[in-house]
Amino acid sequence: MKAYQAYLIDLDGTLYKGNEAISGAKAFIDYLNTENIPHLYVTNNSTKSPDDVVQKLKSMGINAKPQEVVTSAMATADYIATEKPDASVYMVGASGLETALKEAGLQLKSDTDVDFVVMGLDEQITYEKLTIATLAVQKGATFISTNKDPSIPKEQGFLPGNGSLTSVVTVSSKTDPIFIGKPETPIMKKALDLLQVNPTDVAMIGDLYETDILSGINVGIDTIHVQTGVTSEQEAMTKPMPPTYSVRDLTVLKQQLEKGE
Repeated sequence: MKAYQAYLIDLDGTLYKGNEAISGAKAFIDYLNTENIPHLYVTNNSTKSPDDVVQKLKSMGINAKPQEVVTSAMATADYIATEKPDASVYMVGASGLETALKEAGLQLKSDTDVDFVVMGLDEQITYEKLTIATLAVQKGATFISTNKDPSIPKEQGFLPGNGSLTSVVTVSSKTDPIFIGKPETPIMKKALDLLQVNPTDVAMIGDLYETDILSGINVGIDTIHVQTGVTSEQEAMTKPMPPTYSVRDLTVLKQQLEKGE
């Protein structure tokens, strides 16, 4: 396996499942830190801030820094700020998205007279929120969604994800949103810009083909599939565009990188 100069790393299904670290995750990140190999954690979760992500990783013994975290909320805020600085936004989402939008200098409003409607996962979703979002899009606001994930894994099972909530406004407004998170390119381009490493020397590591692996393929970088989450090795490697590599877990990946295999 090629030893890359930098890595983009998924979280859920790759480093942890729920609140439990996946075997080998800590050792792999320790290896990257010891060898001073740049890496970023790339997540579609818009509800958490980088500090929240770091605290969760640290609770599992994984040493991370806020500046190593790229969330779909951050990428969404950057996208809007680039399109129109000081834009007005109606937001459906949680604190992680709210913080990112405010830090980007965007103006949050509670009515339909806005430049953008942004939807992120909101576990306190209401009919009123969906109504305002729908009417704002119908009036001409640009429709943005942090990610198209149809479901999210919870203790009870797979629950409605942001893609499912977004679809309500999509159908009601007859308008398709611009998606920012994996597997779309905006979040990956932000991560690559932060790394400042030639893309040919960067690999994306993740478990889910439809988000993690495709996100790497869509920006033209190599991909490493880990068999610790949703997508099986057989399913991943028989896709029309398979990942560059598939490994059992991060323990095997670390061993291969150390041996130069």
